[in-house]
Amino acid sequence: MKKHSKKEQAPPEEPNSPELVKRRANRKSVMRSGRTIGEAREQLETRNERNAARKKDKKKKRFRIAFTIFGFFVIAVSIACIVFNLIEHRDEIGQGEDSITELAPSVPIIDEDKGAKITGRMSTYIAQAETDFRALRYTPVKVIVPSGSIRVINFYLEGYTGFIKMTIDRGAAVSVEDADRLIRYLKGQGINDFAYLDVRLDGKAYWK
Repeated sequence: MKKHSKKEQAPPEEPNSPELVKRRANRKSVMRSGRTIGEAREQLETRNERNAARKKDKKKKRFRIAFTIFGFFVIAVSIACIVFNLIEHRDEIGQGEDSITELAPSVPIIDEDKGAKITGRMSTYIAQAETDFRALRYTPVKVIVPSGSIRVINFYLEGYTGFIKMTIDRGAAVSVEDADRLIRYLKGQGINDFAYLDVRLDGKAYWK
């Protein structure tokens, strides 16, 4: 039997056979191609992130614009409501003033100087005071404008010999209330007759 030699001879190379690439070179090629795919992927992800960021910015801008427009709308509506309320309140005040000016006194008014001291303002004040006295169940009898005075009036009430000094510079309602308190106080003290009551000053009242 023939013994085989340890070293076998390589088969003869065939003509025009492809050249084998070395393993090391093939590894470099694979690594290089892998790096290129990764870079392309990173660029694609970066581009997508930029597009997403741009969309978010657009949404934020739209939201800010919408919120600003809504805020201006709310402010405009609030201003319109305030103006409307002011106009309505002014009309109510005007109507109230008109109703006051329409009041006319029913009691006789005597001017001791026999002049033209009974102005429209004084006449309105007397009518208002007369209404307030009647609301407290008093019956006004007459009003005298004393000599030398253009703001002081003396109110006479039924059942009382004296009169009540009032001034048109003070509110009619508060003056009538002060007179009512003083009359009730005097009645509580057993005093039913008086020469006059003076309620021309705020927080003070005098009687004689």
